[in-house]
Amino acid sequence: MFALGLTLSASLAVWGVPVAAQETAAPPSLTYADLVDLAEDAPLVIRARITDQARVKAERAPGLAPGYARLYLEAETTALISGNAPIGESLKYLVDVPLNAKGKAPKLKKQDVILFARTVPGRPGEIQLVEKGAQLSWSETLSSRLRPILAELASADTPPVVTGVRDALSVRGNLVGESETQFFLMTENDMPVSMTVLRRPNQPVRWGVSWTELVDQSAGTVQPETIAWYRLACSLPQTLPQDANLARDGEARMRAAQDYAYVMRELGECRRTRG
Repeated sequence: MFALGLTLSASLAVWGVPVAAQETAAPPSLTYADLVDLAEDAPLVIRARITDQARVKAERAPGLAPGYARLYLEAETTALISGNAPIGESLKYLVDVPLNAKGKAPKLKKQDVILFARTVPGRPGEIQLVEKGAQLSWSETLSSRLRPILAELASADTPPVVTGVRDALSVRGNLVGESETQFFLMTENDMPVSMTVLRRPNQPVRWGVSWTELVDQSAGTVQPETIAWYRLACSLPQTLPQDANLARDGEARMRAAQDYAYVMRELGECRRTRG
């Protein structure tokens, strides 16, 4: 059976099906953004138990990084966590794993893993990991962190993918120190998204996000570790693009840039630990 499996795995590599390299365990520092990156790219999220493994010869593993081994794995499906493509009880796939200090591949048999994958057209029972790091060791902690992410991504009203800032305009109010700055964002599917920053004398700065066509001054901020936060913190440029700033006078342009910087500080850093 493994002779056939190794032939299959070598063919996948030779025929140009991308092979995902992975660490054998989810790093303790795996961030919210890391998990969303994986989940959003994966048509299938699967929990499985590895039942057998074989190492592919280096000469039959093009693109293999130094210090890594390419493995052909067989696994039993424990649960389809996310996705609607049919998968069987048995899975076959390739993965690149780092060698240990003795130059040997780790033994993964009987390990429970979470796989971020897609099906291989015309090859029932075979899957392809979506990218490097797309096999993670299963744990209840990881599972509990992943569930709300998958639920939000599957929701009909999940926030659209933000691709940049289209326009920004800052207007001074009637009172000294009063202003309103609006940012209109670009999205992957042309859905409207805007951010507003309000400054009033003797009041804290207020900002909010509207995910509809209405520019809502009462719109609230976004909560950390939500898809709404991810869309903004992990997609927007750190500084306001000059060509998006529609203000003509220098004071208004500076205020727009400062208000944008304020929002980015409020959102905080989008940390990633994966390459």
